[in-house]
Amino acid sequence: MGRRVLVINTGSSSTKVALYEDEKEIWRETVRHDYELLRHFKTIEEHLNFRRGVIDEILKRHGVERIDAVAAIGGLLKPLKSGTYLIDEGMVKDLYEGKRGFHASNLAGIIGYELAKRWNVPAFTTDPVSVDEMDTLARYSGHPLLPRYSLSHALNTKAVARKWARERGKRYEESFLVVIHLGSGITVSAHRNGRMIDLTNSMEEGPFSVERTGTLPVMSLVKLCFSGRYSYDEVRRMIFGEGGLYAYLGSKDFRGIMERVRNGDTKAKEAVDAMLYQIVKEAGGMVAILQGKVDAIIITGGMAYESYVVNRLRESLGTFAEVVVYPGEDELKALLEGALRVLRGEEKVLSYPDETSRENGNAQIGDGP
Repeated sequence: MGRRVLVINTGSSSTKVALYEDEKEIWRETVRHDYELLRHFKTIEEHLNFRRGVIDEILKRHGVERIDAVAAIGGLLKPLKSGTYLIDEGMVKDLYEGKRGFHASNLAGIIGYELAKRWNVPAFTTDPVSVDEMDTLARYSGHPLLPRYSLSHALNTKAVARKWARERGKRYEESFLVVIHLGSGITVSAHRNGRMIDLTNSMEEGPFSVERTGTLPVMSLVKLCFSGRYSYDEVRRMIFGEGGLYAYLGSKDFRGIMERVRNGDTKAKEAVDAMLYQIVKEAGGMVAILQGKVDAIIITGGMAYESYVVNRLRESLGTFAEVVVYPGEDELKALLEGALRVLRGEEKVLSYPDETSRENGNAQIGDGP
């Protein structure tokens, strides 16, 4: 009898749940959530109750009777090395209290831990967003009170990097890669010998995306914050959730925006081209950090389904290295693979650091990759 793993991914606008028996997918469901509904939840308990209800309904509908483990996407945790971690009470406490901030991904670990206790099985998370492998020099920002820190789409980024290596008979630990994750937030990262030595924290820097501003002119932002015209929450939403293409074009529907581009909307085309310009600029910087020794530049995430996006990036970045495209993301499969490696004894499970462990960053409520 194969190992049955229940996998949970709570995203900013969706809840994804799947059941696997070893590598075989038994079923998978994705429930989309309305942004206007979610934004009215003010406490983590309100968010949890809503997502618990969604997941319980899915499990009830499928009549799940036996599982051997739960795998849940990781949230805003302490800075961690890459790997698969046992979800324990300490991790759940940090996810619930949101010491590094709150993001929808915090919810999966809490709910996964509760479900694992119900079945008396272990719960795991693999490569959470707080994976931190940045080089020392990359942490400098320009002021000691505001260090750069690592929050990224580590799960999918690492998964596609390993996939590229496997397909070419190479080891990820011996590769030099630039990975561009194109989601609701954009992460551009440099990988050297199996470590993400630098990256753009899509919460507050790098290219703007569909709904996030990325890097902003600092003095202009300071003036806006102290203008008296906006509250803290309004500025936060302006930067995270209501920035980027949404601020310029009034839509978070990237497929709809690209349809406007194809139909000759010059305003939409210019905004999309500006986003791609910023992505190229960040990716070029990562190539320089790797001293030009790049085996491949990998493009992944939802926006990678758009040929216009991929072609423009390939035109600009193809002179540096081979450009490989893995459109979309399969974080459920990546979480499954991490859990199976542990269950099969192929990888040692990691323990979550205790209270004395160091912490980086100061993310705020509503923030996250």
